[in-house]
Amino acid sequence: MEKTVEIYKDEPRVGTFMIAEGFDRKHKAVTNLINIYKDRFIRLDNKDVSKGLIARKVPAKKAGRPVEEYLLNEKQTIFLGTLFRNTEKVLDFKEKLAEAFVEQRKQLDALKKYKLRPEYQQIREAGKIIRRGATDVMQEFCEYAKKQGSEHADKYYSNITRMLNGLMFIVQGKFKNVREVMTTQQLMTVGSAEEIIKKGLEEGMKYDTHYKAIYQDIKKRVELFAELHGRSEIISKYMELEE
Repeated sequence: MEKTVEIYKDEPRVGTFMIAEGFDRKHKAVTNLINIYKDRFIRLDNKDVSKGLIARKVPAKKAGRPVEEYLLNEKQTIFLGTLFRNTEKVLDFKEKLAEAFVEQRKQLDALKKYKLRPEYQQIREAGKIIRRGATDVMQEFCEYAKKQGSEHADKYYSNITRMLNGLMFIVQGKFKNVREVMTTQQLMTVGSAEEIIKKGLEEGMKYDTHYKAIYQDIKKRVELFAELHGRSEIISKYMELEE
């Protein structure tokens, strides 16, 4: 189920499509209202995150081009709520929003405390060493692919990381660094997966395998690992089970 409030760059926010549905308004009417009071919405934003309104593209519900929506923080959402007439549906949604913002703040506060644990810090530092070793080999693979004629070799670095995160984790929201919001168990899991990737890349390059075949091979290896291990959610109540 889609969350009402999500984490965007380590801050709870809600999209205007969700707001429009909850306030029983057309999305265009909501964004037009935000643009009318744009200066006020900008003043209510977190200046450490953005100097303007934060927008993102989302797939159209029907066929067509992606549509832009705004992502609002709690202050902006409260102000926007004052601009709409209350109905039972709107009041129910405001209540749901309030609870969702509180819940996300609790999760972020729990994460901060969690990261102070000595065992977390040890595993995080060990993970950084594994990550550096894997990224060195990924960069080597990018050069390898380029020599074999790849016109987009530089993209393999981000593609491999995105593939790994997509197969191993359920990520709702956008984080500055997804590893900074993982549990100790997730950090160990991603470290193991990176060792699998590192080994696959090294073996493929050693035997002069075509770069496309190497990528498909490591993808299959990670898929198998993910199937055996299972996927876990980033910033979830799973963290509470480790306390």
